[in-house]
Amino acid sequence: MENNSCARKYSGIGGQAVMEGVMMRNKEKYAVAVRKSDGEIEVMQDVYKGIIPVEGIYKIPFLRGVFSFVDSLVLGLKTLNYSADFYTEDEDGAKQKAKENKDDKAEKKGKGAGETALMTVVMIVSMLIAISLFMVLPYYASLLFGKYIKNIHLLTLVEGIIRLAVFVIYVKVISGMEDIRRVFMYHGAEHKCINCIESGKELNVENVKAASKEHRRCGTSFLLYVMVVSIIFFSLISTPSRVLRVVLRIVLIPVIASVAYELIRLAGKSDNAIVRALSAPGLLMQRLTTREPDEKMIEVGIKSVEAVFDWRAYLKENFSTGE
Repeated sequence: MENNSCARKYSGIGGQAVMEGVMMRNKEKYAVAVRKSDGEIEVMQDVYKGIIPVEGIYKIPFLRGVFSFVDSLVLGLKTLNYSADFYTEDEDGAKQKAKENKDDKAEKKGKGAGETALMTVVMIVSMLIAISLFMVLPYYASLLFGKYIKNIHLLTLVEGIIRLAVFVIYVKVISGMEDIRRVFMYHGAEHKCINCIESGKELNVENVKAASKEHRRCGTSFLLYVMVVSIIFFSLISTPSRVLRVVLRIVLIPVIASVAYELIRLAGKSDNAIVRALSAPGLLMQRLTTREPDEKMIEVGIKSVEAVFDWRAYLKENFSTGE
């Protein structure tokens, strides 16, 4: 396994696992590679400029974290839905991905608007469930300890521990599902591909297999940073009203996410001892959300990378040899 502490160069690419595939993004370009039931790899390339197509906003510290967080949710759901279409249509091994080839532009536009509206509703509902499960529930659960713990800072720490426990239990429960286990394997393939090139290795199956399945810029690490930062914020910003405390936990989510984003960004670009120490818990947490992929999954990850990123030029520019 590749050592995460070894010298590496920031590539700027990132991605996520999808149903039977991997999505990779490089600035505005992104690609989704999906393994179909017939064994072929389908690759879709597109451009996503963000919810605010103004490049300057994404250069402003802390503010960029809010928009990047929302962008990740929007693009993540979009690409997940794309891959799910393959999954449901190929489930019995007999159907083939239908190609949109409609001449009626009005019908196509109406369909696109409908899909966008549905995706928006799904994202809003998902956000509400996540907020209830990981923000509101831990707060009310921590109140059970209120009669024993009078120190607000200690009680907030207990809330944070409960939040972490809820997350771990949630991941453990869903990881028992076969489909989710495969997604976690593709998650490992995504990390291995990025780790491979960022450590100066040629992007091939053999080198990717030897790379680590944990990566510092992973969304799992980001969530851990969110939990830690939330403990600090909720300890410093409080109110006697229980209702207002719940409101604060919801209102401060964008602020907490922006701070966590800067931490994850720093972890991806720096390699000093302090950063490695801060990254260690997140890498450990990723053992819950990643699995070792097989060679076919790695091939999918490589296809996704190559669709948006010239790794040969990157190796030539950043490493003396691209072995």
